[in-house]
Amino acid sequence: MFQSMTTRCPVNALLINRCIFKKSSKYLRNGQEPRLQSTNSAKTKTASSVYRSMNVFDRSAKALQRERAALSEEYHLSEHIREEVGWRTADRVFDIKRTFKNAVELGAGRGYVSRHFLPDSVEMVTLCDTSQTHLDKAIIGDGVKYEKVVMDEESFEFPDNSVDLLVSSLALHWVNDLPGCFDRVMRCLKPDGVFIACVFGGDTLMELRQALQLAETERSGGISPHISPFTRIRDIGGLLNAAGFTLQTVDVEAMCIWFPSAWHVMRDVRAMGEGNAAHARPLHLRRDLQFAAAAVYDEMYGKDFPERGSRGVPATFQIINFLGWKPDPSQPKPLQRGSGEVSLKDLHKIDEIIKDTERVKLRDDDVK
Repeated sequence: MFQSMTTRCPVNALLINRCIFKKSSKYLRNGQEPRLQSTNSAKTKTASSVYRSMNVFDRSAKALQRERAALSEEYHLSEHIREEVGWRTADRVFDIKRTFKNAVELGAGRGYVSRHFLPDSVEMVTLCDTSQTHLDKAIIGDGVKYEKVVMDEESFEFPDNSVDLLVSSLALHWVNDLPGCFDRVMRCLKPDGVFIACVFGGDTLMELRQALQLAETERSGGISPHISPFTRIRDIGGLLNAAGFTLQTVDVEAMCIWFPSAWHVMRDVRAMGEGNAAHARPLHLRRDLQFAAAAVYDEMYGKDFPERGSRGVPATFQIINFLGWKPDPSQPKPLQRGSGEVSLKDLHKIDEIIKDTERVKLRDDDVK
């Protein structure tokens, strides 16, 4: 019927088309199809929205390595690095003059941080690790209430706004979804809660890495990733910022430990459960490559100790320490620009400024 009308009366058809276009003009723009209006508000910025996760590590292989290490009767001989770093992490908690009612140690192992807690700093701590054997042997400070939970660092879950303090010592460098991990930490922390952790940095075991690369290049004509990749300093700072943490602090320290030979270095690394767990790792390291790498290691870095009548090689462990707070209105805010009372150009007259109790007038150049 509509077709016959337009054929007989072109003028009426033109009017009808104009009417149809006029009624639907509020839905159309430039003749395009109508777009659905989104009712969702703007998404909150998170670390996962800025950084993408990478499937680098085999988490099941890492859990197996940790369980084997925990079952070893000589594990205590190789945990000196974890004990030292755990104590340093706990010391950072003591610097905060506050009593945390609910704390979590993620990747606790044998409680390398929790064993130093005191009731006046932490009332209750939850130890989380993938190895039940490690948790069974964990040590907790006297008088501190505790709970032990088998939980993966990559997929841990706690109620929102339920944790005052979350600490982790040398565990998060094996996490694939590190941005998601930082976001989950942010969600579970209470306002003004603190996240204190440390991971191995990119220069860890650089001597062993170089020795293996040189030995394999000579023997095989190429190199394979025998040592796991580690996190870089700039990545940690970016993740803290993207996840929304305030008052961030990131610092780096290096621990140089001497071993009798490269064989002892590799043995301790395996005994700690820190063997390579990357998907691209070679499943077997030939014996001749191990001997060649040990010889290169000793030639490049070995040192004689005449007073001891021995020889040793160094192993560097780079530790990245970081801290971040969940935002809260009670936290200190930076002063407004131009509110300073002393010019940085007058630092050479600091003694006179301290003696003079009068305010120093800022110049126009100081407030620009």
